[in-house]
Amino acid sequence: MSKNIAFFGTKPWEKEYIESKKEILADAALWFTEEILSNDHMPKETNFDAISVFVDSTVTKEVLAKFPILQFIATRSTGYDHIDMVAAKSKGVEVSSVPSYGANTVAEMAFGLILSLSRKIFESYDRIRESGNWSVEGLRGFDLMGKTIGVVGTGKIGRHVISIAKGFGMNVIGYDPKPNLSLAAEFDFPYKPLNDLLAESDVVTLHLPYMPETHHLMDDIRISLMKPGALLINTSRGGIVDTNALVKALKDGRLGGAGLDVLEEEGVIKDEIDFLVSGKPEGHDWKTVIANHVLIDMPNVIITPHNAFNTKEAIERILDTTVENIAGYMNGQIKNKVE
Repeated sequence: MSKNIAFFGTKPWEKEYIESKKEILADAALWFTEEILSNDHMPKETNFDAISVFVDSTVTKEVLAKFPILQFIATRSTGYDHIDMVAAKSKGVEVSSVPSYGANTVAEMAFGLILSLSRKIFESYDRIRESGNWSVEGLRGFDLMGKTIGVVGTGKIGRHVISIAKGFGMNVIGYDPKPNLSLAAEFDFPYKPLNDLLAESDVVTLHLPYMPETHHLMDDIRISLMKPGALLINTSRGGIVDTNALVKALKDGRLGGAGLDVLEEEGVIKDEIDFLVSGKPEGHDWKTVIANHVLIDMPNVIITPHNAFNTKEAIERILDTTVENIAGYMNGQIKNKVE
């Protein structure tokens, strides 16, 4: 039976790529838009059997209520905190994710941020571009070889981070609620309690999913445990770090710097004009929004726009899995189901 399927937040080349896989989706009617999906961004047509979204869409209870025949959501991401799973379950809507698409991709980005900070790459580039000044005064960095990196979360991405770190000659410490002892043996590193890892690491990089248990995992207390002058890297989810606590630690000079591909309230930062014009500030932490602007202006902070996933190869893997997930739904066999 034919299904109506809507894809939100898709670029023209992604639309083309998905349509090239049309035979996998049988006779489904596909609808595409570059617009995200949220309470304030609803399409006129909502009679879809299935929808596909990325992390910049917000599928709330209110959004779900506006899709009368919705049965399935295929998120083009590993995380699914942008979807109200309780509301989806109560509505009988199944959800599938992309469990693995770019473990190496995100790990490489984490090291891009580390190197940008450790070798002051952006400051060096910006000095030459803006003033033509070739002086190296104030641009002294530090070697990664021999330094200790604390990898918080040693799943698929964390594994690649550990492999890269070993290539740089770094000492590795791991933390994970479920330690992978075979991984520790393979790469010869110890697991330690989180507080010990923070105290001993020159670089701390986060690779955990966002959930109630990890909300503000890096709060004022834990950040205060970090080694003075250490770097904090976050390519996972913004809510794992307490933004205000991070700003304080950076302003006090306790931390050496931060490399952030994700922020709390990054949706507001991305589209501030829309939020201001809509007059709907409820549900947003505006103190955190202001703190984000403080971070952006700090010289020892590198912020990128949730871009760690964004390579041609990784996105094609995301789209391939998404198409397979939708095909599974159409055939009555849900793949990569979020429980």
